[in-house]
Amino acid sequence: MTRIILATTSPYRREIFGYLGIDFETEGSKVDESQAERNNPEELVKQLSKLKTEAVARNHPNAIVIGMDSVTYFNGQILEKPKSKEEACQRLKSLSGNNHQFYTGIYMINTSLNKTTSKVVKTEVFMRNLSAKEINKYLDEDPHFNTYALGYDPIKHCSASFVKRIEGSYYNLLGGIPLEVMVEMLSEIGYGKR
Repeated sequence: MTRIILATTSPYRREIFGYLGIDFETEGSKVDESQAERNNPEELVKQLSKLKTEAVARNHPNAIVIGMDSVTYFNGQILEKPKSKEEACQRLKSLSGNNHQFYTGIYMINTSLNKTTSKVVKTEVFMRNLSAKEINKYLDEDPHFNTYALGYDPIKHCSASFVKRIEGSYYNLLGGIPLEVMVEMLSEIGYGKR
C-alpha cells in the first residue's frame, strides 16, 4: 500500500484525518507563505496547498502527499491571524452576528504514478450575536486565541457555541480538513488501487 503523508504539523488536521482509519505520516513543509498573492482566497489556498505538497513530495518518491491551506474571508478581506488578544477581541466583535467564509485548498500528489488532483472547499459560517462577556471569557481561557485566523476555536471551550450554523463541510470548519472531499480525492489519485 502506498504511504500517505500529510504535509502539515497541525494537531487538528492529524486528529481529524485519523478518523478515516488509515495509516498516515506527517511532515511539515516549511514553505514561505509570504510568497503567495493574497488577493483572492480561493487562489491563495490553491497556491499554498500546492507549494506545501510539492515541498514534501520531493523527498518521497513512492507516496501520496497531501497539502492543505485554509483562510477565512470576511467583508472582502482575507483575515490574517490576530497578533494579540486585543486584535482577536476586535475580530470577534466584527464577526458577531455576521457570516464569513472558510476556504481550504487541498492538493494531492501520487509520486509513484506522477498524478495530481486539487480542490478548494468553501464553508459558509454564520455566527450568533456574541456578548462582550463571552468574548472576554473565551480569550481569557484559551491561549490559542488565533486559531483559524479568526480569534476563536470551534472545538474547545465556550467558543464552540459561537457558530450558529454552517453551510458546507463540517470538518472543513472543525480542522481545515474536509473528510468527505478527502476520501473522494484519495480515490481519484489512486489510493487503494493496484
